[in-house]
Amino acid sequence: MSSRVTEVLQGREDNYILPFLWQHGEEEAVIREEMARVHESGIGAVCIEARPHPDFLGPKWWLDMDIIMDEARKRGMKVWLLDDDHFPTGHAAGKVKEAPEELHRRFLGERYIDTLGPAPEASLLVDTLLMTGLRPTISLRDNASGKNKLISVTAVRRDPSGGALIGESVDLTGLVHEGVLYWDIPEGYWRVFVISEDKQGGSEKQEDYLNPLDRDSVRILLDTVYEAVYDRYKADFGHTFVGFFSDEPGFYNDKTTFDFNSRPGKAGLSLPWSSEMPALLEQALGEDYRKHLYLLWHDAGEQSGRIRYVYMNIVSKLYAENFCSQLGEWCRARGVEYIGHVLEDNNVHARLGPGAGHFFRSLWGQDMSGLDVVLWQIVPGFDELSFRSASGVTDSEFFHYGLAKLGVSLGHIDPKKQGRTMCEVYGAYGWTEGLKLMKWLTDHMLVRGVNQFVPHAFTQKDFPDPDCGPHMYAGGKNPQYRYYGYLNKYINRISHLISGGRHVATAAVLYHAEAEWSGEAMYFHKPVKELMQRQIDCEVLPIDVLLDAAVVKDNKLHVNLEDYSCFIIPYAEALPEEMMRRLADFAGQGLPLYFVDGLPIRSSEGTEISDTLKSLSDNPNVKLSGLSTLAEDLIADGYYEVKVNGNEPYLRNYHYIHEDADVFMFFNESPHQVISTKLTLPFEGEGGIYAYDAFLNKIAILEAAVIPGYRTIELVLHPYESIVLLQSTALTDYPAERQWTADGPELELQGEWTVATAAAESYPNFEAPVQLNALTNRSGRNVLPGFSGTFRYETEFEWDRSCDRVLLKLGEVYETGEVWINGNHAGLSLCPPYRMEVTGLVRKGTNRLVIEVTNTLAKDQQDFLSSFAQQEPSGLIGPVTLMPLTDC
Repeated sequence: MSSRVTEVLQGREDNYILPFLWQHGEEEAVIREEMARVHESGIGAVCIEARPHPDFLGPKWWLDMDIIMDEARKRGMKVWLLDDDHFPTGHAAGKVKEAPEELHRRFLGERYIDTLGPAPEASLLVDTLLMTGLRPTISLRDNASGKNKLISVTAVRRDPSGGALIGESVDLTGLVHEGVLYWDIPEGYWRVFVISEDKQGGSEKQEDYLNPLDRDSVRILLDTVYEAVYDRYKADFGHTFVGFFSDEPGFYNDKTTFDFNSRPGKAGLSLPWSSEMPALLEQALGEDYRKHLYLLWHDAGEQSGRIRYVYMNIVSKLYAENFCSQLGEWCRARGVEYIGHVLEDNNVHARLGPGAGHFFRSLWGQDMSGLDVVLWQIVPGFDELSFRSASGVTDSEFFHYGLAKLGVSLGHIDPKKQGRTMCEVYGAYGWTEGLKLMKWLTDHMLVRGVNQFVPHAFTQKDFPDPDCGPHMYAGGKNPQYRYYGYLNKYINRISHLISGGRHVATAAVLYHAEAEWSGEAMYFHKPVKELMQRQIDCEVLPIDVLLDAAVVKDNKLHVNLEDYSCFIIPYAEALPEEMMRRLADFAGQGLPLYFVDGLPIRSSEGTEISDTLKSLSDNPNVKLSGLSTLAEDLIADGYYEVKVNGNEPYLRNYHYIHEDADVFMFFNESPHQVISTKLTLPFEGEGGIYAYDAFLNKIAILEAAVIPGYRTIELVLHPYESIVLLQSTALTDYPAERQWTADGPELELQGEWTVATAAAESYPNFEAPVQLNALTNRSGRNVLPGFSGTFRYETEFEWDRSCDRVLLKLGEVYETGEVWINGNHAGLSLCPPYRMEVTGLVRKGTNRLVIEVTNTLAKDQQDFLSSFAQQEPSGLIGPVTLMPLTDC
């Protein structure tokens, strides 16, 4: 059997990159040119974006797609397709607007009238309220058109001292006659709630979108887009054409399109609804469910939590079944795959609005797990403090410690995903984002287990295209494009090493969207953060999987190919009854449970669970832990894999195993601090430990102290630096370099430099050379503040040592650095640390050094998205030094 390690070293890794390729209806030559640029970047697939195209599914669209398919066949590339003409998915190319009214979006709406009794023979204008209330609607008398439909009328007593609802409710629905409620109002203050099924509601931008809760409504998208593509490219399905991509489908039931706090309890919120809902609510809540519906908007303690839990449980399951699973099953039946992502931002993954209610349910029907990073949502150094960008203010803890863990966990626990997690990445950061930040974002994802990448994006529109830069090629105007393939090789190599095997994690953390629906709850990413900062790897498991697919064996929790030594439950006021019983079973079977900040106090359904709670509190396998002490508690109990000397909160780690290899990845996520520590790793066997350089595709054997079952090594990682450590039987006879150490003092180059410039379109023809006695920022206000391109630095230095290898350090560089010594290529760096080991190029006597530094287009373009980030200098700042090396 072929080894993943040797496949990578021999250049036989697979492709793991499928960038967006935006279509605007360009000429054939332009389309073919862009496909060539994608392919020459080391990429083997594209994901076609229809959003900007003027003729989606029309003649010009099919002509353009034929050209792309032809280029893909010739180049052995794969083609994916974003599945709609608008963002987000759900417009169905405008066909929903033409569909029968019952297939349009439906909402549950709430209005109320305040009353005072006693008032015998009073009446209330229910019909008129629905016409002229908070949301003007069609009269109930026009119900033949299928529009607004009365669901219930309920009166709830109010506290006379403050107006709070005090729980006593009366169902008055049967007292409505021809749109008027006739009621003898009892003594006291009463609020009369009128609940209706509305067509109006939600985000206006998604007004003509399908109803994701309705199977037949979702079928419009299949019939319009998916079937049309299948009819044209049936012979390519499963070969050149490999699947469809849904982009951020959701409920969009809030007038504020991207309100991340959209959920039951928000005043005036329209709630997702479908024809299936009444029967499902009655099944869960009983025949009198209608008189409790007002609690979806109004607070009445535990009873509100119960009703909201039931509602959210139903809508998230309907979304999963009727939208995601229906599309996925259609694709798999035709030999292609279904991928994409929902909106996860600022914890909306468990909410309504732009969310889909439940992260794991919303993507279970897909063939890869998926997530998205755009608009400065993840920024080096802002892992705790919020960051302000074009999309608002970030919950940085969620984006840094929760987002990728959600995606990767789903990729590992769902068998059909085959361990694959896709991330749409780099998008809408503006031209300030260059390869330096792209490499940091890439490592942020890789070290958490993401192994499929959708770069955002290639565009064929004439430069400058203002649509969500940066763009990888940009009509040849992106000065860093020539280095982009270097990053792609890095991505494909490491992704190959962390695919096709099994991830190793010490702990599992409960994903409890249900708890958020039911009452007070700690975000799942709070304990994840504590563990990650102490190098205790973990995954996030949803309740559905724990109930259906998890078993305890040998005191470990097993799900699919994963196993976990302990299970962590973030604080939840309430959890579903069945989950509570399962937790008690897990503890009884020997699985250590850690409840963070306390046990739940009730069930989500409001059922009696006192016996279950007592069973948990009495079990010795159940421990209570504070959030701040959780990691220390796990370490004290032996639940960790990697031991690190000292506290290194920015050191990230990931362990992946194949039958013949262990793969460890480490990444320094700090933008400024050097990590220097001693690592103790669980390496078995007699083989050595190798450091793998995924840029140069070579390995070096490391010096390691041997402890039975473990190896200890010294680790030094500079900001932006990562390392992959390997132990593999496939490397036993593989030629590997030895570590090199310093063999003398550094030489700092302090002579004169000649500096010339070249924009992307004129490279490598440089002009305007100047002489510098010191290395300084070339984008300073009195130098070249508007120049984007390449700075070419040339100098000479004297070398008096006899050595075959030297370490060349460039110091500060903004931002790619490429080096030639005596006319020979010496190396390339995309990000810190800007250093390279150079063999056989430096000679005794006079040597000529050339360094080319390329910045981003932000200096030239100064685009809107770049205005949210601090701008870096340009050029070579140094100091530039050389140090002789010797084989240790």
